[in-house]
Amino acid sequence: MQRPLAILLACTACAFAQEKPVAEVNASTMAASVRRGVDFLIADQNPNGSWGGATRTKGLNIYAPLPGAHHAFRAGASGLALSGLIDSGDTRPETLAAIEKGGAWMEAELPKLRRADQTTTYNAWGHAYGMRALTRLYKTAKDDAAKEKWKRLAQEQCDLANRYMDINGGWGYLDIYDGLTTQKPTGITTCFTTATVLLAMREARDVMGIKLDDRIVKASVASVERQRTPDFAYVYSHSHIYRPRVPINRPAGSLARSQACNATLRAFGETKVTDKVIHEWAERFIDREGFLSIGRKRPVPHETHFQISGYFYYYGVFYFTESVEFLPAAEQKAHAEKLAKLILFRQEKDGSWWDYPLYDYHQPYGTGYSLMAMAWCQKKLVPKS
Repeated sequence: MQRPLAILLACTACAFAQEKPVAEVNASTMAASVRRGVDFLIADQNPNGSWGGATRTKGLNIYAPLPGAHHAFRAGASGLALSGLIDSGDTRPETLAAIEKGGAWMEAELPKLRRADQTTTYNAWGHAYGMRALTRLYKTAKDDAAKEKWKRLAQEQCDLANRYMDINGGWGYLDIYDGLTTQKPTGITTCFTTATVLLAMREARDVMGIKLDDRIVKASVASVERQRTPDFAYVYSHSHIYRPRVPINRPAGSLARSQACNATLRAFGETKVTDKVIHEWAERFIDREGFLSIGRKRPVPHETHFQISGYFYYYGVFYFTESVEFLPAAEQKAHAEKLAKLILFRQEKDGSWWDYPLYDYHQPYGTGYSLMAMAWCQKKLVPKS
């Protein structure tokens, strides 16, 4: 019964997609794209200032214990949407009002974020992308009192994330396979969830000066390193270390993960991740993006080539920028132009970007990732006046 549903959703997706070839990437086309994305997020924002919700369900839904899983999904999606709005640089009154509402929701709701129950740690995504948003609110704050508020909240999110680090080091999102009920998670430590949390912590530390727990960082970086293969692909999770060449763990299956994981290891001092490695994986991401794209908008996770899921797509787009940022400035422009062309090509008619039908969270998170990535491209491609 899932196949007809998949076909129907694929046809619907095509009807609403833009996906027109981009002849030229320039300041005008990028600015217009960003504005359309911002307009979408303003219109899509919930009255309480958040984005997304537990609606628009389909025949196959991601496991989400109520109500906490959806609090985590909404925190993650809202953090990304708010970060995208701020990075856009849009100063229209309606944009500033949406940012203020989003910040108020973050202030009220992030301190409440915990794991839904002992079977999931989706809250790791909320802590990570909450920190991303708080970092941007800090940078744009007008006075010291506001800056101190955002810093305090970010430190709290960092400390909460530490509480849920897996016994293998790092973070995962499910804890359902070993039959154990433990205070400390013993589930699936995934390299990309770990990279997501660590890079958010690093940004918050570098911008706001929050304190990181060195033991947590060391154990988590070591977890990512253990999941690295010699060709700088990264296996899906800690248990996959023993199956490094099943399809999902091959380079094509790791296209998105390698961007985040290479950036993480480089950020925390791993010398094996050289400029050459980052450049080669950036080129590979662009050249083989089609593998990721085949998985976009399919409702069944891991059903396509190399067991790729749709939700790998814009994750990889954003972390491409985090990885390439480590290259010499002179080398970043060419990568930025290729990525900008890709982002422009994938934008939907309504101004959003999305890759996987996840309740009602997919458009805000995809648009948030894309706006942050496009803002990075603009900085590399548009000369300052």
